[in-house]
Amino acid sequence: MDVQALRYFVEVARQGGFTRASQSLHVTQPAISKMVKALEEELGTPLLVRERRRVTLTDAGQIVLERAEGVLDSLRVIEEEVSELSALRRGRLRIGMPPITGVTFFAPLLAEYHQAYPGIVLELREEGSHHLEALVMNRELDVGAVVLPTDEEAFGIMPFVKDELRAVLHPSHPLARRRSVELRELAGTPFVLYRPEFALHGHILEACRRAGFKPAVVSESSHWDFIVATVAANIGAALLPNTICHQLDPRQVLSVRLSEPRIPWDVALIWRKDRHLPPATRAWLELARRRWGNGVVASRTRPSAPPDPKPQGR
Repeated sequence: MDVQALRYFVEVARQGGFTRASQSLHVTQPAISKMVKALEEELGTPLLVRERRRVTLTDAGQIVLERAEGVLDSLRVIEEEVSELSALRRGRLRIGMPPITGVTFFAPLLAEYHQAYPGIVLELREEGSHHLEALVMNRELDVGAVVLPTDEEAFGIMPFVKDELRAVLHPSHPLARRRSVELRELAGTPFVLYRPEFALHGHILEACRRAGFKPAVVSESSHWDFIVATVAANIGAALLPNTICHQLDPRQVLSVRLSEPRIPWDVALIWRKDRHLPPATRAWLELARRRWGNGVVASRTRPSAPPDPKPQGR
């Protein structure tokens, strides 16, 4: 059923004739008459009683008028809601991030986004990188922050952190006062790791394997502050990004640079390449590009106040 025909019919019924409907719609009278006639033929029954100076509704016409007004009202609501989405007055944005990045990098950006688009509902989820990749791929998240490398064929990627891991040790550890250590020197120290769903878990185990040993893992956690507390309790050593090490209390733990090998901790926003990005997601990525530019080098600056470089194309 042609929606335009419904519009023309409703206007004829409201105006009481084709001439007034033509003037109201700014459409020629023959065009309106043709569309209404086609609607009657499609329904198989007259909708209007055509008199010399006016038209009246048949019983069928009264039913169609009531239903058609509901249909047109619904279409109008759809158009208004789509328009509001396009204008970013309402909608939602689903973001996933590892717990290690939330406060440090995302809190200021989330505040800026909410101020710019208060009608957008923000849904946040903290998971490890591997789980976040799956959630973005399954369309359960619009955008995620993951530790690189990731699948560049499946995801669009915006790097925003370039950092490296440091050894976090109890102050009484024999290596805690050193300026730098090699990873193999920690072979005899128990390790406290992130859980397996976090990319750092696999990266650290692989680095240890290449250094010639398999670490004894005494504890695993999803939260960096619990990992640090475990080290402060002198249960084991941890490897954490320099970003986090800036925030540690040197009275409880000390961090030491890893000289060999360097274990990178590079983080990027990802989204599905093959999916049309909703306006709320596009606005988030644009804001991130403006704030982070070509990436935040976190290894030598305090992450709570990252530099604000000029945006550059990728």
